[in-house]
Amino acid sequence: MRVTVTGATGRLGGRLVHALTGRGDEVTVLSRDPERAKARLGDVEAQAWDPGSGPAPAAALAGRDAVVHLAGEDLAQRWSDDAKRRILESRELGTRNLVEGLRAADPRPAALVSASAVGWYGARGDERLDEDVPAGDDFPARVCEAWEREAALAGELGLRVVRLRTGVVLEAEGGALEKMLPPFKLGLGGPVAGGRQYVPWIHVDDVVGIYERAIDDPSWSGPVNATAPEPVTNRELSKALGRALRRPAIAPVPGFAVKLLYGEMATLVIAGQRAVPRRALEWGYEFRHPELDEALRSVLR
Repeated sequence: MRVTVTGATGRLGGRLVHALTGRGDEVTVLSRDPERAKARLGDVEAQAWDPGSGPAPAAALAGRDAVVHLAGEDLAQRWSDDAKRRILESRELGTRNLVEGLRAADPRPAALVSASAVGWYGARGDERLDEDVPAGDDFPARVCEAWEREAALAGELGLRVVRLRTGVVLEAEGGALEKMLPPFKLGLGGPVAGGRQYVPWIHVDDVVGIYERAIDDPSWSGPVNATAPEPVTNRELSKALGRALRRPAIAPVPGFAVKLLYGEMATLVIAGQRAVPRRALEWGYEFRHPELDEALRSVLR
Protein backbone atom coordinates (compact mmCIF):
# COMPACT_ATOMS: atom_id res chain seq x y z
CA MET A 1 0.00 0.00 0.00
CA ARG A 2 1.02 3.61 -0.59
CA VAL A 3 -0.20 5.81 2.26
CA THR A 4 0.20 9.51 3.07
CA VAL A 5 -0.20 10.57 6.71
CA THR A 6 -0.69 14.03 8.24
CA GLY A 7 -0.04 14.57 11.95
CA ALA A 8 2.43 11.72 11.84
CA THR A 9 4.66 13.01 14.64
CA GLY A 10 1.85 12.92 17.20
CA ARG A 11 1.46 9.97 19.60
CA LEU A 12 -1.02 8.08 17.44
CA GLY A 13 0.58 9.15 14.16
CA GLY A 14 3.97 7.78 15.15
CA ARG A 15 2.51 4.43 16.18
CA LEU A 16 0.48 4.17 12.99
CA VAL A 17 3.41 5.04 10.74
CA HIS A 18 5.62 2.43 12.42
CA ALA A 19 2.84 -0.17 12.02
CA LEU A 20 2.44 0.66 8.33
CA THR A 21 6.15 0.66 7.53
CA GLY A 22 6.54 -2.51 9.60
CA ARG A 23 4.16 -4.36 7.33
CA GLY A 24 5.92 -3.07 4.22
CA ASP A 25 3.79 -0.08 3.21
CA GLU A 26 5.32 2.92 1.47
CA VAL A 27 4.57 5.92 3.71
CA THR A 28 4.77 9.64 2.96
CA VAL A 29 4.26 12.09 5.83
CA LEU A 30 3.23 15.73 5.58
CA SER A 31 4.80 17.86 8.30
CA ARG A 32 5.67 21.45 9.10
CA ASP A 33 9.19 20.14 9.81
CA PRO A 34 10.01 17.30 7.38
CA GLU A 35 13.55 16.77 8.69
CA ARG A 36 12.30 16.36 12.26
CA ALA A 37 9.61 13.97 11.03
CA LYS A 38 12.15 11.80 9.20
CA ALA A 39 14.43 11.76 12.24
CA ARG A 40 11.56 10.55 14.44
CA LEU A 41 9.86 8.16 12.05
CA GLY A 42 12.71 6.56 10.14
CA ASP A 43 12.06 5.03 6.72
CA VAL A 44 9.49 7.47 5.33
CA GLU A 45 9.32 10.18 2.72
CA ALA A 46 8.57 13.56 4.29
CA GLN A 47 7.24 16.67 2.58
CA ALA A 48 6.51 20.11 3.97
CA TRP A 49 2.96 21.24 4.65
CA ASP A 50 1.42 23.66 7.14
CA PRO A 51 -2.30 22.73 7.35
CA GLY A 52 -3.28 26.33 8.08
CA SER A 53 -1.37 27.95 5.24
CA GLY A 54 -2.84 26.48 2.05
CA PRO A 55 -3.68 23.33 0.09
CA ALA A 56 -1.76 20.15 0.77
CA PRO A 57 0.84 19.33 -1.92
CA ALA A 58 -0.98 17.36 -4.60
CA ALA A 59 2.16 15.41 -5.53
CA ALA A 60 2.26 13.89 -2.04
CA LEU A 61 -1.34 12.69 -2.40
CA ALA A 62 -1.58 11.58 -6.04
CA GLY A 63 -1.97 7.87 -6.63
CA ARG A 64 -2.05 6.88 -2.97
CA ASP A 65 -4.13 3.99 -1.79
CA ALA A 66 -5.13 6.07 1.22
CA VAL A 67 -4.53 9.38 2.96
CA VAL A 68 -4.75 9.41 6.77
CA HIS A 69 -5.50 12.80 8.31
CA LEU A 70 -4.50 13.15 11.97
CA ALA A 71 -3.27 16.74 12.15
CA GLY A 72 -4.92 19.06 14.67
CA GLU A 73 -4.31 21.24 17.73
CA ASP A 74 -4.23 19.29 21.00
CA LEU A 75 -7.53 19.42 22.92
CA ALA A 76 -5.77 18.78 26.23
CA GLN A 77 -5.18 22.39 27.25
CA ARG A 78 -7.16 25.13 28.97
CA TRP A 79 -9.76 26.37 26.53
CA SER A 80 -9.09 30.08 26.38
CA ASP A 81 -10.80 31.94 23.55
CA ASP A 82 -7.53 31.81 21.60
CA ALA A 83 -7.05 28.09 22.26
CA LYS A 84 -10.61 27.33 21.12
CA ARG A 85 -10.01 29.28 17.92
CA ARG A 86 -6.80 27.32 17.24
CA ILE A 87 -8.49 23.99 18.00
CA LEU A 88 -11.38 24.69 15.63
CA GLU A 89 -9.31 26.24 12.84
CA SER A 90 -6.70 23.48 12.91
CA ARG A 91 -9.40 20.92 12.17
CA GLU A 92 -11.83 22.86 10.00
CA LEU A 93 -9.38 24.87 7.90
CA GLY A 94 -6.69 22.18 7.99
CA THR A 95 -9.09 19.54 6.66
CA ARG A 96 -10.44 21.97 4.05
CA ASN A 97 -6.88 22.60 2.83
CA LEU A 98 -6.22 18.87 2.69
CA VAL A 99 -9.34 18.33 0.55
CA GLU A 100 -8.18 21.12 -1.77
CA GLY A 101 -4.94 19.21 -2.22
CA LEU A 102 -6.93 16.04 -2.93
CA ARG A 103 -8.93 17.94 -5.55
CA ALA A 104 -5.72 18.79 -7.42
CA ALA A 105 -4.17 15.31 -7.10
CA ASP A 106 -3.99 13.27 -10.32
CA PRO A 107 -4.77 10.47 -9.98
CA ARG A 108 -6.69 11.04 -6.78
CA PRO A 109 -6.20 8.70 -3.82
CA ALA A 110 -8.66 5.88 -3.28
CA ALA A 111 -9.55 6.76 0.31
CA LEU A 112 -9.40 9.40 3.03
CA VAL A 113 -9.32 8.15 6.62
CA SER A 114 -9.88 11.19 8.81
CA ALA A 115 -9.59 11.45 12.57
CA SER A 116 -12.53 12.61 14.65
CA ALA A 117 -13.55 12.01 18.26
CA VAL A 118 -16.40 10.79 20.44
CA GLY A 119 -16.74 14.43 21.44
CA TRP A 120 -19.08 14.49 18.41
CA TYR A 121 -21.89 13.24 20.68
CA GLY A 122 -21.66 15.86 23.42
CA ALA A 123 -22.86 15.05 26.95
CA ARG A 124 -25.55 12.36 26.67
CA GLY A 125 -25.45 10.67 30.10
CA ASP A 126 -25.83 6.89 29.96
CA GLU A 127 -27.38 6.77 26.46
CA ARG A 128 -25.64 4.16 24.30
CA LEU A 129 -24.17 6.06 21.37
CA ASP A 130 -23.61 4.37 18.05
CA GLU A 131 -22.60 6.06 14.81
CA ASP A 132 -26.18 7.03 13.86
CA VAL A 133 -26.57 9.41 16.82
CA PRO A 134 -26.46 13.08 15.70
CA ALA A 135 -23.90 15.59 16.92
CA GLY A 136 -24.27 17.31 20.28
CA ASP A 137 -24.15 21.06 20.83
CA ASP A 138 -21.17 21.77 23.11
CA PHE A 139 -17.75 22.99 21.99
CA PRO A 140 -16.15 19.56 21.31
CA ALA A 141 -19.25 18.49 19.38
CA ARG A 142 -19.18 21.60 17.21
CA VAL A 143 -15.47 21.06 16.51
CA CYS A 144 -16.07 17.44 15.50
CA GLU A 145 -19.04 18.38 13.35
CA ALA A 146 -17.00 20.98 11.42
CA TRP A 147 -14.07 18.55 11.16
CA GLU A 148 -16.19 15.73 9.75
CA ARG A 149 -18.13 18.02 7.43
CA GLU A 150 -14.91 19.13 5.72
CA ALA A 151 -13.60 15.56 5.49
CA ALA A 152 -16.87 14.28 4.00
CA LEU A 153 -16.45 16.68 1.06
CA ALA A 154 -13.70 14.38 -0.22
CA GLY A 155 -16.49 11.95 -1.05
CA GLU A 156 -17.66 14.37 -3.75
CA LEU A 157 -14.24 13.89 -5.37
CA GLY A 158 -14.76 10.14 -5.61
CA LEU A 159 -12.81 9.10 -2.51
CA ARG A 160 -14.02 6.58 0.03
CA VAL A 161 -14.16 8.55 3.29
CA VAL A 162 -13.93 7.02 6.78
CA ARG A 163 -14.29 9.24 9.84
CA LEU A 164 -12.93 7.59 13.00
CA ARG A 165 -14.43 8.90 16.25
CA THR A 166 -11.77 7.93 18.76
CA GLY A 167 -12.41 7.59 22.48
CA VAL A 168 -10.06 7.76 25.47
CA VAL A 169 -6.89 6.01 24.32
CA LEU A 170 -5.13 3.86 26.92
CA GLU A 171 -1.37 4.12 26.54
CA ALA A 172 1.43 4.38 29.05
CA GLU A 173 2.95 7.59 27.71
CA GLY A 174 0.70 10.54 26.93
CA GLY A 175 -3.02 11.02 27.04
CA ALA A 176 -5.45 10.68 29.92
CA LEU A 177 -3.88 7.60 31.52
CA GLU A 178 -0.49 9.28 31.94
CA LYS A 179 -2.18 12.07 33.94
CA MET A 180 -4.03 9.54 36.10
CA LEU A 181 -1.03 7.38 36.98
CA PRO A 182 0.88 9.54 39.52
CA PRO A 183 -1.93 9.86 42.11
CA PHE A 184 -3.07 6.27 41.55
CA LYS A 185 0.46 4.96 42.09
CA LEU A 186 0.47 6.80 45.44
CA GLY A 187 -2.87 5.29 46.40
CA LEU A 188 -4.56 8.69 46.06
CA GLY A 189 -6.64 7.99 42.96
CA GLY A 190 -10.36 7.54 42.73
CA PRO A 191 -13.53 8.40 40.84
CA VAL A 192 -13.93 11.90 39.42
CA ALA A 193 -17.05 14.02 39.90
CA GLY A 194 -19.05 11.13 41.32
CA GLY A 195 -17.71 8.60 38.80
CA ARG A 196 -21.03 7.89 37.09
CA GLN A 197 -19.99 9.34 33.70
CA TYR A 198 -18.99 6.83 31.03
CA VAL A 199 -15.46 6.56 29.66
CA PRO A 200 -15.31 5.34 26.04
CA TRP A 201 -11.88 3.76 26.44
CA ILE A 202 -9.81 1.91 23.84
CA HIS A 203 -6.35 0.31 23.91
CA VAL A 204 -3.86 2.09 21.66
CA ASP A 205 -3.20 -1.17 19.76
CA ASP A 206 -6.86 -1.27 18.75
CA VAL A 207 -6.85 2.35 17.59
CA VAL A 208 -3.96 1.49 15.29
CA GLY A 209 -5.70 -1.72 14.24
CA ILE A 210 -8.91 0.12 13.37
CA TYR A 211 -6.98 2.67 11.30
CA GLU A 212 -5.25 -0.15 9.44
CA ARG A 213 -8.58 -1.84 8.75
CA ALA A 214 -10.10 1.48 7.56
CA ILE A 215 -7.16 1.90 5.18
CA ASP A 216 -7.31 -1.66 3.85
CA ASP A 217 -11.00 -2.56 3.66
CA PRO A 218 -12.90 -0.91 0.78
CA SER A 219 -16.24 -1.68 2.47
CA TRP A 220 -15.51 0.70 5.36
CA SER A 221 -16.93 4.21 4.96
CA GLY A 222 -18.66 6.93 6.96
CA PRO A 223 -18.36 7.43 10.73
CA VAL A 224 -16.88 4.66 12.87
CA ASN A 225 -16.54 4.73 16.67
CA ALA A 226 -12.97 3.75 17.61
CA THR A 227 -13.86 2.62 21.14
CA ALA A 228 -13.79 -0.70 22.99
CA PRO A 229 -16.95 -2.84 22.85
CA GLU A 230 -17.94 -2.08 26.46
CA PRO A 231 -17.46 1.46 27.79
CA VAL A 232 -17.23 1.69 31.57
CA THR A 233 -18.04 4.36 34.12
CA ASN A 234 -15.30 6.51 35.56
CA ARG A 235 -15.79 4.69 38.86
CA GLU A 236 -15.29 1.31 37.17
CA LEU A 237 -12.19 2.59 35.36
CA SER A 238 -10.76 3.88 38.65
CA LYS A 239 -11.29 0.51 40.34
CA ALA A 240 -9.72 -1.33 37.41
CA LEU A 241 -6.67 0.95 37.42
CA GLY A 242 -6.32 0.43 41.17
CA ARG A 243 -6.38 -3.34 40.62
CA ALA A 244 -3.78 -3.10 37.86
CA LEU A 245 -1.47 -1.06 40.11
CA ARG A 246 -2.39 -2.97 43.29
CA ARG A 247 -3.32 0.26 44.99
CA PRO A 248 -6.53 1.49 46.59
CA ALA A 249 -8.67 3.68 44.34
CA ILE A 250 -11.19 5.20 46.71
CA ALA A 251 -10.13 8.86 47.00
CA PRO A 252 -12.85 10.83 45.21
CA VAL A 253 -11.98 13.89 43.13
CA PRO A 254 -14.80 16.47 43.28
CA GLY A 255 -15.99 17.99 40.03
CA PHE A 256 -15.30 21.55 41.16
CA ALA A 257 -11.63 20.69 41.66
CA VAL A 258 -11.36 19.42 38.08
CA LYS A 259 -13.06 22.60 36.84
CA LEU A 260 -10.62 24.76 38.82
CA LEU A 261 -7.68 22.87 37.32
CA TYR A 262 -8.83 22.62 33.69
CA GLY A 263 -11.55 25.24 33.24
CA GLU A 264 -14.06 24.49 30.46
CA MET A 265 -11.91 21.58 29.27
CA ALA A 266 -13.06 19.73 32.39
CA THR A 267 -16.22 18.81 30.47
CA LEU A 268 -14.15 16.16 28.67
CA VAL A 269 -13.65 14.41 32.03
CA ILE A 270 -16.92 15.21 33.79
CA ALA A 271 -19.40 14.54 30.97
CA GLY A 272 -18.17 11.45 29.13
CA GLN A 273 -19.88 9.42 26.39
CA ARG A 274 -21.17 5.87 26.34
CA ALA A 275 -20.00 5.33 22.77
CA VAL A 276 -20.06 1.84 21.29
CA PRO A 277 -18.31 0.56 18.12
CA ARG A 278 -21.35 -0.90 16.36
CA ARG A 279 -19.99 -0.50 12.84
CA ALA A 280 -16.49 -1.84 13.55
CA LEU A 281 -18.04 -4.95 15.11
CA GLU A 282 -20.57 -5.40 12.31
CA TRP A 283 -17.77 -5.12 9.76
CA GLY A 284 -15.75 -7.85 11.47
CA TYR A 285 -13.06 -5.99 13.39
CA GLU A 286 -11.72 -8.25 16.16
CA PHE A 287 -10.53 -6.26 19.16
CA ARG A 288 -7.13 -7.23 20.48
CA HIS A 289 -7.95 -5.87 23.96
CA PRO A 290 -11.72 -5.94 24.51
CA GLU A 291 -11.58 -6.33 28.32
CA LEU A 292 -10.56 -3.37 30.49
CA ASP A 293 -8.53 -5.24 33.13
CA GLU A 294 -6.43 -7.02 30.52
CA ALA A 295 -6.04 -3.81 28.50
CA LEU A 296 -4.70 -1.93 31.51
CA ARG A 297 -2.30 -4.76 32.38
CA SER A 298 -1.05 -4.69 28.79
CA VAL A 299 -0.49 -0.93 28.81
CA LEU A 300 1.23 -0.90 32.20
CA ARG A 301 3.35 -4.03 31.63
